[in-house]
Amino acid sequence: MEDLVFDTENCPIARVSKIIQGKWTMVIMYLLSENTLRFSEIKRKLPSVTEASLTKDLRLLESYGVINRQVYPVVPPKVEYSLTEMGKAFLPILNLLNEWADKYTT
Repeated sequence: MEDLVFDTENCPIARVSKIIQGKWTMVIMYLLSENTLRFSEIKRKLPSVTEASLTKDLRLLESYGVINRQVYPVVPPKVEYSLTEMGKAFLPILNLLNEWADKYTT
């Protein structure tokens, strides 16, 4: 019998994994589920994340349409992040993951 090659392009789980691949992406989504936040506010809530890593994960989520980045034309620049409808649709899944983690991880 021949081994089958897994088709990651058409696998829904693989596609979701690409979106949430960043170390902090789900945590960022969780924080944004509570409020619209500025970069500095997210950084303050996640003191162990580096600015480079936070920027990378925010850009990743924005590129997939999960979060919205709103830039205000003021000096100094004001940038706020919020969940899009797509991001909000993922919240029930985050809640289930939270329940699973409470039950099975320490």
